[in-house]
Amino acid sequence: MWNLPNALTIGRLVLVPVFVLLLLAESTPTRWWALAVFVLASVTDQLDGHLARSRNLVTAFGTLADPVADKALILGALVTLSVLGEVPWWITILVAVRELGITALRAVLVRRSIMPASLGGKVKTVLQIVAIVLLVVPWSALVDPDPMRVVALVALYLALAVTLLTGLDYVVKGWRISRSTRPAA
Repeated sequence: MWNLPNALTIGRLVLVPVFVLLLLAESTPTRWWALAVFVLASVTDQLDGHLARSRNLVTAFGTLADPVADKALILGALVTLSVLGEVPWWITILVAVRELGITALRAVLVRRSIMPASLGGKVKTVLQIVAIVLLVVPWSALVDPDPMRVVALVALYLALAVTLLTGLDYVVKGWRISRSTRPAA
């Protein structure tokens, strides 16, 4: 169980509350620190999967913990941004329902078939990360924040659209799997 990819996953989980607390502090310096923590955590998401596959270090723990850490990071960011009034709650709720629903669907179907992450799911994650980064940057310290707020919201709505479309795609795939296979013994 103890290997570098799993350590990175655990590290990402530990960074989530650090990120949330920094973001809630609501100052320009802590906002920059929150951004740095979020970017670091996002990079570990890409790195741990790459290392696990390329070095044959895939473990049952990593298979379960990695998606939990991913969802904790994204949902922690969206909930915190909603608490701060920067992301509408309905967006956070839709993303949470999709993320937790697809996780539940995969758990139910695991006895029948593994539903791997799709390319759309990977694009969704990248778009969510980009939108959150754009929302966390303290733009008022750099430029006129209004145009950047519009860019951040466009990125967020694009991420939401892909999140919902890929969720629908997973539901369709899950339905097909449930109709075509029998549970493993």
